[in-house]
Amino acid sequence: MFGIGTKNIGIDLGTANTLVYIDGKGIVLREPSVVAKNVKTGDVLAVGTEARDMIGRTPESIVAIRPMKDGVIADYDTTAAMMKYFIEKVIGNSKPLVMVCVPSGVTEVEKRAVIDATKMAGAKEAYVIEEPFAAAIGAGLPVMDPTGSMVVDIGGGTTDVATISLGGIVSSRSIRMAGDRLDEAIINYIRQNFNLLVGERTAEQIKINIGSASIEKAADIENMTIRGRDLLSGLPKTIDIEATDIAKAIHEIVEEINAAIKETLEETSPEIAADIIDHGIVLTGGGALLKHISEVISDSTGVPVFIAQDPLDCVAIGTGESLKNIDVMRRH
Repeated sequence: MFGIGTKNIGIDLGTANTLVYIDGKGIVLREPSVVAKNVKTGDVLAVGTEARDMIGRTPESIVAIRPMKDGVIADYDTTAAMMKYFIEKVIGNSKPLVMVCVPSGVTEVEKRAVIDATKMAGAKEAYVIEEPFAAAIGAGLPVMDPTGSMVVDIGGGTTDVATISLGGIVSSRSIRMAGDRLDEAIINYIRQNFNLLVGERTAEQIKINIGSASIEKAADIENMTIRGRDLLSGLPKTIDIEATDIAKAIHEIVEEINAAIKETLEETSPEIAADIIDHGIVLTGGGALLKHISEVISDSTGVPVFIAQDPLDCVAIGTGESLKNIDVMRRH
């Protein structure tokens, strides 16, 4: 537990993970956005890492759920309970001022749901900031300058693409093609091609270990041994899988992300486009760690692509840093 005197916190409320940033302390909490509940009573039994470890391993009376889907709140009460748990874990019972990030494509109703859930979780005041803008701040881009920057935040639920200049988003896209869809594609491909059923956790490990955005370059990655349930016999089974198979499995989603980047670039003014060619595109979020993703995007757009330092933390850092300009946020 951290100092009770702390009042301002930034929350990266992600589909896969939630990060909490405290003004003056940096990121103090990083846990999966998962809640375990008792189906019969509705009681929350575990939140975060403890709840994630229960996924796929619970008796019928307990369900481990992710209350965020595709970057927005799918289960309002559970999201509020999860945020309350995280806020109390870092600052006790004091009423903080909270900044929460949301995907760039969310509706006013979805923004209001986030603000209301944050207040229900114990915030004195709650504000939202758009994810790509927070990511750009966290990546150290000159967002307030009269120069164009481009950021691509590949998260768990959404990929947010934006060009930014003079403290605002000039053009943006938010697509529901990101980490979760990559995992789903891997599960489906293995089921269809190997008659093997693997769970979400296994799919994520496969993506992290041997996932590649490039089918050609995947040939250089070593195979991986995976375990699952044989769909024909119903028994546990172990197989070796090649990285090229995984690259084929996720190819379509990588192409969708590429298309969103191109569409956003096509909407930008010639001046901002020229700045982006000079400075490059910056990748943030967990998806930035997918092998060969920067080369694939660069080849497709003809623009240099860089992976931000600490891509997983950029949105949380930017959300927290934006608290310094809270007076500006209050006016919006």
